Amino acid sequence: MSLSGLYRGGATGDPEVRDGLAGIGDTYCMKWFRRHRPGTMRKSDNPDQAHLREFAQTRQGVEGFVEPRTAVTEYTLLLVAIDGEWTRRRVPSVEWAHKFANNLGIPSYDAAVVGYPPRMREYNARQKRNGTT
Repeated sequence: MSLSGLYRGGATGDPEVRDGLAGIGDTYCMKWFRRHRPGTMRKSDNPDQAHLREFAQTRQGVEGFVEPRTAVTEYTLLLVAIDGEWTRRRVPSVEWAHKFANNLGIPSYDAAVVGYPPRMREYNARQKRNGTT
């Protein structure tokens, strides 16, 4: 979509754009792009948290690894099951991640301190050999 499409509301679904507020000029358009462009930091949301909960409750031997924030990603929680299957999602904070894991009865670690379990790399290698990645 072109920039001019944003002034007309385009297909953004953004209520401010739909309501015609985008017509106030380039300032609004640039604000919209700062909020929506790829690579901007995105916070965790309820679907992320629901996914983590579902993964932890449906796998055996799950451990959590809290990952530090980066330039483009907030804190993340990596969950690794006993067979090495894993998932990663954004979380609101380090404290939230550890509390989340504790509430589910799974151990949690700081990934920057302890690293990642070998079973995760083994799982990835098996998936690659089987062509399922």
